[in-house]
Amino acid sequence: MARKPASKETTAFTPPPSPQREIRRAQVDISFDNQSLLGALFGQFDANLVQVENRLGVFIAARGNELHIEGPEDSVARARDVLKAMYDKLAIGQDLDQGAIEALIAMSDEPTLDGIVDAEPKGPPIMIRTRRKTIVPRSAMQATYMRSLVRDDIIFALGPAGTGKTYLAVAQAVSQLISGSVQRLILSRPAVEAGEKLGFLPGDMKEKVDPYLRPLYDALYDCMPPEQVERRLASGEIEIAPIAFMRGRTLADAFVILDEAQNTTREQMKMFLTRFGQNSRMVICGDPRQVDIPGGDGMSGLADAVGKLEGVEGFGTIRFTAADVVRHPIVGRIVEAYEGPSS
Repeated sequence: MARKPASKETTAFTPPPSPQREIRRAQVDISFDNQSLLGALFGQFDANLVQVENRLGVFIAARGNELHIEGPEDSVARARDVLKAMYDKLAIGQDLDQGAIEALIAMSDEPTLDGIVDAEPKGPPIMIRTRRKTIVPRSAMQATYMRSLVRDDIIFALGPAGTGKTYLAVAQAVSQLISGSVQRLILSRPAVEAGEKLGFLPGDMKEKVDPYLRPLYDALYDCMPPEQVERRLASGEIEIAPIAFMRGRTLADAFVILDEAQNTTREQMKMFLTRFGQNSRMVICGDPRQVDIPGGDGMSGLADAVGKLEGVEGFGTIRFTAADVVRHPIVGRIVEAYEGPSS
């Protein structure tokens, strides 16, 4: 592979850069031992290399099992680390898609990158293993969140859509259910309409509330084979219910997740938190900017609970921002546009 660097437009006059602002350029060669991984590393028609080039502003040329990288010094260093991380993911059998590459690029300027993709003397990589996949963090804040999921008794995960709050919590819950460290997985959310009136819903109670709980089902099916999900739902090992069904219960030996928690009232949140039992873990996920209950932000039980309990022993609080969105990159730009400069 050999691609020419993009041509540069000429202008009538370009003042020379001052010595303080001169961009230092560099070049580096890296080689890979396992040539059978190079096809997946480069991507179809070198799409993966092009993605790294475009995002980091470097030029990459392949020469057998070696890659030659040229560009600004900092960008070359980041590209080298990202390409090594991509290769290491493939070497341990992990998938490498556009989203995974984008996450590695985003984390390439973070000190946690090496710890995420490589085993280090201080400890193994951060990951969650489920029956269907092995999940690694795609942002520095996700790495912090995943540590909190195995350390803290009750975790508040706050931030916009697409940051992996609920998905990672479900994955951790599934992992603990499979390993036997908890006996039940309980997923809940308030049945609140998001800015529209849906009217009368036909069917029994389960059929009425299932549409509100569909995102939790989607996360479950992504982490477990469908037949296992159905079997565990039927046996009661996995329970998915609106928050109103939690009253009067003590949730022991359980991993409990409350999604869309910004739409709980203060009374509902207090009721939910006090369900906590022995050998349990709770994760409360929500976006404080997306309150759909009457009365708006001032009535949200999530903000009230975080204000009262943040810093209390046993509680962890993780705050995601638009920079942590791990869906398509355009989702992050949408979140930033709606949140505005004050976010």
